[in-house]
Amino acid sequence: EELSSVHGTFHVSNLKKCLVADANLHVSLDEIKVNKTLRFVKEPIEIMECETKKLKRRNITLVKVGWNSKRRPEFT
Repeated sequence: EELSSVHGTFHVSNLKKCLVADANLHVSLDEIKVNKTLRFVKEPIEIMECETKKLKRRNITLVKVGWNSKRRPEFT
């Protein structure tokens, strides 16, 4: 019933290789946020690190952000 509005087919480009499958992994549909194109919505959780790199004429701020990913911790 919860997935009745989702089309039953998808493009193969949406597939990702699974190296290790966890049979106990279960994510309830209430926890997953998707947008109108049915893509997972990632939101920043916390700023992990912040540093300023000095170049000749300017400063560049580098920020490491932790994201909400259901598969594994994700940082950029």
